[in-house]
Amino acid sequence: MSWLELLSVDLMVAGIAALVLVLDAIMPSKLGKAVGWLTAALLLGVLVATFFVPQTGTAPHQVYELSPWVMFFKRVFLVAGILGVLGALEWLADKTPRRQAEFYVLLLSSVVGMMLIPGARDWILLFVAFELMGIPLYVLAAWAKGDTVLGGKSLAAEASLKLFVTGAASSALSLFGLALVIGTTGSTQIALGGGAVTPLQGFGMLLVLAGFGFKVGAVPFHMWVPDTYQGAPTPFVAFLSVAPKAGGMAALAVVLLGGWTQAFGTWAPALAVLAFASMAVGNVFAIPQSDVRRLLGYSGIAQIGYALVGLATRTEYGVGMTLFFLATYVFTNLGIFLVVHAAAEDMGGHSTKVLAGLSRRSPWLGAALLVFLLSLAGIPFVVGFWAKFFLFLAAWKAGLTGLVWAAVALAVLGLFYYLSVARSTFMSDGSGEGKVRPGFALTAAIVLCLAAVVGLGLYPTPLLDASMSASKAFFTLR
Repeated sequence: MSWLELLSVDLMVAGIAALVLVLDAIMPSKLGKAVGWLTAALLLGVLVATFFVPQTGTAPHQVYELSPWVMFFKRVFLVAGILGVLGALEWLADKTPRRQAEFYVLLLSSVVGMMLIPGARDWILLFVAFELMGIPLYVLAAWAKGDTVLGGKSLAAEASLKLFVTGAASSALSLFGLALVIGTTGSTQIALGGGAVTPLQGFGMLLVLAGFGFKVGAVPFHMWVPDTYQGAPTPFVAFLSVAPKAGGMAALAVVLLGGWTQAFGTWAPALAVLAFASMAVGNVFAIPQSDVRRLLGYSGIAQIGYALVGLATRTEYGVGMTLFFLATYVFTNLGIFLVVHAAAEDMGGHSTKVLAGLSRRSPWLGAALLVFLLSLAGIPFVVGFWAKFFLFLAAWKAGLTGLVWAAVALAVLGLFYYLSVARSTFMSDGSGEGKVRPGFALTAAIVLCLAAVVGLGLYPTPLLDASMSASKAFFTLR
């Protein structure tokens, strides 16, 4: 199969980015919001096209493999891209009207990098895809440098700097680790082959996994998450909080469960410790937060811990439930950030006190916020409940009973801070006056997320089947 067929979806997204860039160069002052709607519509077209393009294939020298596993992730990234564009559309038109197209080009470039990760079977391709995903995010984090200012300093610039420094550190660790791994194995193929892992290879892999840990925000590589979430533009953080995390989890699965599966016993205890530490630190440190974005940052660290539990099972069912969890997390977390953005734009801040009384100023936004909070907390019968339930069930079947009990206990602890936000929204008097009226695009994005969270909560079977099919393909081809 040719590269053109293998990367048809990726090339379509890259083509959209090129088209938006050319249109911006030809008529920079005439596009307005149209460029955002065009980008979202074309991404939707690509999403539909994923069901008609080739679903399987292998590149020369087995550098890249296309399978239902890869297509599942591509669709998740495309959905996140569409919702990210809609959520930022009106904010961009208001804050940076002359630079809207550049924002979309950078976001699309990051999406292309993400879509290459699940199918990479070569270390060089995997690293390049990771960097293509990450570098545009550094720029997007500081997009509106003067929008959020505290004490005379730009929080967006600070958020971008922290994201860049930690990202550069993770890249350096990964590169050094890759030098050791490639040097000792004599190949750039991710697949380890036969034989035991040497101490030098083990140390190299430890550095590579540390670099991946920075990308997904797992403990102890989580330091950038709350500060970046607080300072970066909220519409961008909505995208940042879900899509790159899914890309990082795909990379971990490709390396640990695909390429180095013979040595998984070496990494299994460390993966279980990372999962527990992420769940514990995320849930405990979220409790005292007064800024909703920082609270959701620590919540995101805890959610990554839950996803790592699924990977630690090393089973087809466990990985399938991890995919289900990641897909549902896109709708839940992106939706809650967009609700916070819609409310903050009208109410003047992101603290729980400022958001108090949201249910009276906008009943439907208050209800949407409650649904997303319940989904993150894992309360029946929204989709977050099924995501956690099936993930814990997979870990229980795999014999990780201690990790399951810890995860359940920490999930119960998470109820405290999720419901504290809901209590402020519904039971506290706010200082603001008037209705909260988000724009049409932002409303559409929130409604789509809400429909997915409620609809999949009532009938999760289609997504469960797709997740298991993708997992089965991954374990068949590895």
